[in-house]
Amino acid sequence: MKPIPCFMKFQKALYCLCLCACVFVLGACGSSSSIPTPSPSKVPNPALLAEFTVPTASSVPAFITRGPDTDLWFTEQIGNKIAKVTKSGTITEYTLPAANSGPLGIVSGPDGNLWFVEQSGNRVGKATTGGSISEFSIPTANSGPISIAAGPDGNLWFTEGSGNNIGRITTGGVITEFAIPTTSSGPTIITKGPDGNLWFAEENGNKIGKITTAGAITEYPVPTAGSAPIGIAQGSDGNLWFTEFSAGRVGKITTGGIATDYPLPSPTSGPFGIAAGSDGNMWFMEISGNAIARVRPSGVVTEYKVLAASSQPAIVTSGSDGNLWFSETQADKIGKFSP
Repeated sequence: MKPIPCFMKFQKALYCLCLCACVFVLGACGSSSSIPTPSPSKVPNPALLAEFTVPTASSVPAFITRGPDTDLWFTEQIGNKIAKVTKSGTITEYTLPAANSGPLGIVSGPDGNLWFVEQSGNRVGKATTGGSISEFSIPTANSGPISIAAGPDGNLWFTEGSGNNIGRITTGGVITEFAIPTTSSGPTIITKGPDGNLWFAEENGNKIGKITTAGAITEYPVPTAGSAPIGIAQGSDGNLWFTEFSAGRVGKITTGGIATDYPLPSPTSGPFGIAAGSDGNMWFMEISGNAIARVRPSGVVTEYKVLAASSQPAIVTSGSDGNLWFSETQADKIGKFSP
């Protein structure tokens, strides 16, 4: 089996195979008064439109985002490349300047470029849509950057999984770091919230964090103990939705910090990346369950199979075509799915 992207629980073995073997803990439910009954387990998926093979074998496509050019852009964690895929499925790859950089998070910046983080290289990268790449070193050594998001202030914000910081980088490359109050919290994915702040998941701290554009951080506990929150994204309902990798749950948190979580039909499925779909629902990847799942604003979850066997889908994003695009880390493919 080829390696898969790993976050804090597997930081010492960066390209580990441990996600499938993790122990999952199904904890208590959240603060809502009633929890919807999950739908039956995985059902056939008639709306998986296509899968596109990445040219570089064993590249481990990791994070994916909608580009400023309407293409989808993704990182190849072991292939050491960033790449774009057109809506028709044509893939173009660009090799990073330094070897073994371990690119992970990627996002479109306000300057019309793609911005990404290099977990092993300890850098933030910038790529034009033509593939020209610049890199900026992170002040904290071995900070292990994981995810990056465009902020409402015109800057880019990123998580430092090992450095335990939230970083801010201007489009000119100036970096400022802000320490997270909880020690060894393991920040993972970060996203822009509906309230003008940035929100992030803390895998080890078992919290959801909020940081203002001035750098003030507030943390909120996740209802289920030991849940290991990973993915987080803004929903159409004005809440932030997050995945709980170890607990096999998906949760939501209001901008006031009130969190609720919901059990999945498959509690050992390893929910990972999450994104809002064009249908008003949230969609997330089950990296261990090899499935795509949908959660409605009411909390009702349905799971759908992915075509490629043992593909281990990880990160999902909404494309300009209204489809959901996702990475299949073990199949070396990019998938396209109609919500």
